Amino acid sequence: MVHVYSMGGINIAIDGNCGSIHVLDRVAYELLAQFKNPFTCEQAVQKLQGKYPAESIREAWEEINSLVEKGILFSPEIEQAAVQNNMNIDKGLKALCLHVAHDCNLMCEYCFASKGSYKVAKKLMPLEIAFNAVDFLVSNSGKRKNVEIDFFGGEPMLNFTVVKKTVEYGREVGKLADKNINFTITTNGTLLDDDKINYINANMDNVVISLDGRKEVHDAIRYDAAGKGTYDRILADALNLVRSRNNKSYFIRGTFTSKNTDFSKDVLHLADLGFGEISMEPVVGKGEDFHIRREHIQEILNEYEQLAYAYIKNIKEGGKPFRFYHFNVDIYKGPCLYKRIAACGAGTEYLAVTPEGDFYPCHQFVGKHEFIIGNLDTGIKNDALCERFRKTSILTKEECRDCWAKLYCSGGCHANSYYASGDIMKPEELFCAMQKKRLECAIMIEAYQQLDE
Repeated sequence: MVHVYSMGGINIAIDGNCGSIHVLDRVAYELLAQFKNPFTCEQAVQKLQGKYPAESIREAWEEINSLVEKGILFSPEIEQAAVQNNMNIDKGLKALCLHVAHDCNLMCEYCFASKGSYKVAKKLMPLEIAFNAVDFLVSNSGKRKNVEIDFFGGEPMLNFTVVKKTVEYGREVGKLADKNINFTITTNGTLLDDDKINYINANMDNVVISLDGRKEVHDAIRYDAAGKGTYDRILADALNLVRSRNNKSYFIRGTFTSKNTDFSKDVLHLADLGFGEISMEPVVGKGEDFHIRREHIQEILNEYEQLAYAYIKNIKEGGKPFRFYHFNVDIYKGPCLYKRIAACGAGTEYLAVTPEGDFYPCHQFVGKHEFIIGNLDTGIKNDALCERFRKTSILTKEECRDCWAKLYCSGGCHANSYYASGDIMKPEELFCAMQKKRLECAIMIEAYQQLDE
């Protein structure tokens, strides 16, 4: 399948079966927009005769046909059986998300984790559970050299002593097992101080700080138990942390809702403040006034496109450099085929661990007891559920098989699918629309940069 579109004066074709991307002149663009399958030179001339000179049409057809012969345009579908067999091979665990705190000092209105408690009793992870989780990861990671532990909550800094001791223990265990354990922490930033900043920057390979953009947007939905906004409490320390990262990874992670569908202003606000790595995600869930509904989608798609144009303008005018997570698409290398087919590894390569030691496929399923797949004492017990996650991919999702974006989207988030439709196999329609637009924007930006060189 071939998807063609025009944005920012650039004509682009994407082959959905192999992931190839082509920048087109106007004649080639119009030809590919007319045909869903390979076509003859005579058909091309007949379709556009009178609009373009016959010689220009023939030249465009020859270029298109050359790409077809190379197998990078109108390419065949992926051979499902061979790829699926490779995916079924257990390569071991890659990452654990440790819920070191099922508690939070904020009361964010849109929190998918029910204000940090995940609709269960508030609890901090004991040190023994954290250490056992490290052991489990190392013992079950197979031949992997590099593995990861993510400290999550709630707010993990409510249990920061356990975080620090777990890092120390992980370094020791990893060294003995010849494993490199990378550590990440996700925080709302309200409890940062100089000591915590110094520790995080010395020991965390990545850090994610929640900040929703403009002060009025952030404070309207991310507030504390007293109902007070938290923008001013976070900003200075977040900037201090980022400025002293010494090129180590970080993200400022925002959420937009139906209340700020003009979220490009929030992204640009964060960039103007000096944050260089920014993610702005749509709120998860449905049923509340702030959730995204069908009537919001066109406005949101337009907003992504406006953000793309602002992104290009910033590049041209030499503004403060920043990267928007969803515009970071490597069109030359990118992940291998198997990662493109099922990217996140939830329930197979990646597990969430609760303070009690229970395993879930990922952090967004925690609290849904039907998704418990085992615990640290017994190991993995619900093999059927793990197998269901293992087999969930763009090859097995009906909506994904015929989608041009599948090799860049990888089928979307399992949790988003579940909370929207009750089925991890059924992608969420509204999020699909947003993902396709983000990909169109990202590829247009990359094409612009290449043409501008």
